[in-house]
Amino acid sequence: MRSENVTYIIMAVCIAIFGLQMQAADGLLRSFALWPLGEGFQFWQIVTSAFLHGGVFHLAVNMFGIWMFGRDIESALGPIRFIQLYAASVLAAAFAQLVVTAFGDPVPTVGASGGLFGLLVAYAMLFPRRQIMLLFPPIPMRAPVFVALYAAFELYAGMSGTLSGVAHFAHLGGLAGAFVLLRYWRARAVRH
Repeated sequence: MRSENVTYIIMAVCIAIFGLQMQAADGLLRSFALWPLGEGFQFWQIVTSAFLHGGVFHLAVNMFGIWMFGRDIESALGPIRFIQLYAASVLAAAFAQLVVTAFGDPVPTVGASGGLFGLLVAYAMLFPRRQIMLLFPPIPMRAPVFVALYAAFELYAGMSGTLSGVAHFAHLGGLAGAFVLLRYWRARAVRH
């Protein structure tokens, strides 16, 4: 049995739900996107919003990232811990987005980006010597450097309002959720 099954299942579910999204007009968004508290929020949206996407490009970028990083992480952690890590990232991303949208525009949030950012930090922590090659410009850098720079950009973009329409703080929330969980697992392993 392959050790990347959960990675592929997450991708398949996201793609299937995107197909349903295309057929259902905005009905799925109204019920399952993450709405700000008091603006149509329902507790299940904390999870369901991570399986919806804002378009083909949004879906493609997230699925590529999950495929690129998820397989190695799942092989290293095993399927149960991988699910826990991904779930912690999605939940932390949703909570961060709920906090931020309480002070901003009441718009819904969709996408697996919070889960993907959790995978990014997990990849950097589990494989700190691995190189990541940027596409534009083609610059190789170690995974921890890439993730630190990407997180710094997300913080800058979120604080400055750059690239509006992108849930920068949800990305950072997903990153933080995975980071905290991995540090907890490492501390527990040291104590035992």
